[in-house]
Amino acid sequence: MHRIKPLPTYLLHRYQGWKATTYSENKAWYKRLATEGQRPRTMVISCCDSRVHVTSIFGADEGEIFIHRNIANLVPPFEPDGDHHGTSAAVEYAVTVLKVANIVVLGHSDCGGVQGCLDMCDGHAPELEEKTSFVGRWLDILRPKFAEVADISDKSAQVRRMEQLAVVISLENLMTFPFVEDRVNDGSLSVHGLWTDIGQGDMIQYMGQIQDFVPV
Repeated sequence: MHRIKPLPTYLLHRYQGWKATTYSENKAWYKRLATEGQRPRTMVISCCDSRVHVTSIFGADEGEIFIHRNIANLVPPFEPDGDHHGTSAAVEYAVTVLKVANIVVLGHSDCGGVQGCLDMCDGHAPELEEKTSFVGRWLDILRPKFAEVADISDKSAQVRRMEQLAVVISLENLMTFPFVEDRVNDGSLSVHGLWTDIGQGDMIQYMGQIQDFVPV
């Protein structure tokens, strides 16, 4: 533990600037959040990618969105096996404790995780095939969808479609959680799938009736 370093100076300065401005000007709001707790209406499951800024995209303030981030915005299937399941724990907490009304899976363009999955499926990423690769074993969640893009010859189109299928398989896996399915069936919870183009700022949403994405 003696190797843990102090916060980098630039982050310290940014925190001090936030405390002196944003926090100072909205102190009553932050104290209310601390006292009353969080009551978000929506959970967003997004990628860890630093370019995906959930609160900016949806114009959200603190306390509005319960955000969980992981590699390639994936949701694993319901597997109560006693192991560590960070994403499943976040979903359980959002649905059973916070009782959010919406769960949004947000995919994005140029996703490194999705590219890694494609590289594995093409045999070009032996390091991700190792049992010791946390990233590789996580991306196995997406692997079943490779069959749907294997015949796409245009590599950029293949990646983009696989990014969208990462959203689809996450929606499918969400519905394997009994507490999610029960609330969806009784109408108190809805699930949504989105994909956003980082460079263009465009967004499309998954429509279950046609099993495809349409512009927002």
